[in-house]
Amino acid sequence: MYLQANVNTKIYTTTKARISKGKSIISIDIEDKYFHALGAIHGSVYFKLLDDACFFAVNSLVEDAFVLTTSFNIHITKPVSSGKIEAIGKVRFKSKNLFTAEATLYNENGDEIAFGTGDFAKSKIALTPEIGYK
Repeated sequence: MYLQANVNTKIYTTTKARISKGKSIISIDIEDKYFHALGAIHGSVYFKLLDDACFFAVNSLVEDAFVLTTSFNIHITKPVSSGKIEAIGKVRFKSKNLFTAEATLYNENGDEIAFGTGDFAKSKIALTPEIGYK
């Protein structure tokens, strides 16, 4: 479902995802189409990978419904303009319907380039084949 979404087939074409219970890893190869005017990746790319990593860490614990990001805060610590970047997300807090997750984004040398935390809520959207869930 995730890898087939338009954003990952038309924009972020090299996205890879690995998901386990309460943790996920999302990565992409950097392309110049992600750059802002100064030749490094735009903050929206940092956000996407951090949010996606947190989202999947949380949704790996929720088996019946889609979760939604309700807030997200990022801190960009280093620019990057080449190579591969990888976000590692994990769940920090969980209750019946609310979750908090954090993710760290690394460059291909293993240096931290950004981190973020997000809050997520269980929605009423069932995880079914009709929405592309397998």
